[in-house]
Amino acid sequence: MAHLLRGLAANGTVRVVAADTTDLVRDAVARHRATPTAGAALGRTLTGALLLSHVLLKNPQDRVTLRLRGDGPLGGVIADAGLDGIVRGYAHNPAADLPLRDDGKLDVGGVVGKDGDIEVIRAHAPYGDPYASSLELVSGEVGEDIARFLAVSEQIPSAVLLGVYFDAEERVARAGGVVLQALPGAEDGALRLLEANVRAFPSLTSAMERAPLPTLLENELCWGMDFELLTDPGLPLAFACRCSESKALDALAYFTPDEREAMIREDGGAEVVCHWCGERRWIESDAIRGLRAEEVRCPDCGTLWHRESQARMVREGERCSCGRPVRLPN
Repeated sequence: MAHLLRGLAANGTVRVVAADTTDLVRDAVARHRATPTAGAALGRTLTGALLLSHVLLKNPQDRVTLRLRGDGPLGGVIADAGLDGIVRGYAHNPAADLPLRDDGKLDVGGVVGKDGDIEVIRAHAPYGDPYASSLELVSGEVGEDIARFLAVSEQIPSAVLLGVYFDAEERVARAGGVVLQALPGAEDGALRLLEANVRAFPSLTSAMERAPLPTLLENELCWGMDFELLTDPGLPLAFACRCSESKALDALAYFTPDEREAMIREDGGAEVVCHWCGERRWIESDAIRGLRAEEVRCPDCGTLWHRESQARMVREGERCSCGRPVRLPN
């Protein structure tokens, strides 16, 4: 089962957050029907968002969104995670694929692209406005870009290891990530040892094949640093979404009544696909037509002004895009 571990090393001056995300990445890749290269980019981003949530967030209701937008064929990748261990995400073009690199590894940097940015958004629910910060991409490999974000935006020197490995049948066999951070008070000797351990460490997914994460953390990445595991058992993780049939109907409300009638006439209803999780929902014609009773639209151009039980989209007395004064129900 996917899980997250937290620990400390070097007398509490090195923070360790690690996750085995194999199951949830396999679920996400299957839901989005992603190619191995796009799936690796998505899996690294999902794992990175989960690690960042345990580095940046304090309140269990807060969320962190990690977004990479490069000039590669993927078109961008995004993930949303929280301290509850729930993550969701998608790639704009999950069908994007590239040949393997010369070293035989998936070309994640190529599919994401190097010309673009990484953005991290912290949403403090139910209070406060979201806080976003962004930097130019370093490589598009996700892990390096997160490490630079933490060093520049958070002023925390960090090593970030992320990996997704596909087997010969193009199925996710292993996925995971580790963040190692120097905290105030860390001694130079401890940091030099940590750096040497990270340099000597093989790829994360190959290491995960031969040993569980706690063993890798204690005996390799934090070797000689008195590693202390703080979470036993690990915190459960899952790929899950907040989509629902009511939210699917909300999406259909932005189509005009004529467009919705065309859907009914041509298909007998409408299929709504959640871009976050790939869930497909079939909305029957009666439910679609029921939207009319909840709506207030401009009599001239048909623009949606208001829906029952929803926040008002325009204010009384404002002018519609067509110039007509807005009139809303009391």
